Amino acid sequence: MTLQLSKFQRIKVVQPCGTHIFANGFTLIEVLISLVVLSIGLLGMAKMVMVSAHSNDSAYLRGQATALAYEIIDSMRANRTAAVAQGYDIALGAPLVDPVVLCTGGTICNTTDLGNYDTRMWEKHLAVALPSGTGSIATTPVAGTVTATVIVQWDDTVARSALTVSGPRGATVATPMSIVLATQL
Repeated sequence: MTLQLSKFQRIKVVQPCGTHIFANGFTLIEVLISLVVLSIGLLGMAKMVMVSAHSNDSAYLRGQATALAYEIIDSMRANRTAAVAQGYDIALGAPLVDPVVLCTGGTICNTTDLGNYDTRMWEKHLAVALPSGTGSIATTPVAGTVTATVIVQWDDTVARSALTVSGPRGATVATPMSIVLATQL
């Protein structure tokens, strides 16, 4: 009498009455090897999900930086008089100084005060929206046109931690990222 359970392996079983039964099945070592292969595949998929999440974080920060750069360019176009007079120009990493006049509500501001207020509020938005966010604005008049160059810089270490190698003694190496937008006002 032959009993077939599977095609993989035949095991001979001796019955007490002297008849032989052949049974098919898996051995324990085969099951353990398949579990190891499965677990390695699952670990690879988990790493892929983690890298994808970090890439999404990096893309989000890049989108925020771009939106903030366009925000200050829009403010400069709305206050073109101060922008052309280089009233919006600030250096990268310049200390944050509160404006003398807060141009909110019913406060009357001239174009210079509004330029100072816009740049300081923009710097505060950079510091809040981006890790170690900072920026610079430079206007250059050339032959009757004015070109504004906006640089936004931030630290992308957390978002890129899955993609970079640690520095000496396991320290995380800073990953500064920046975008540069240049436009005519």
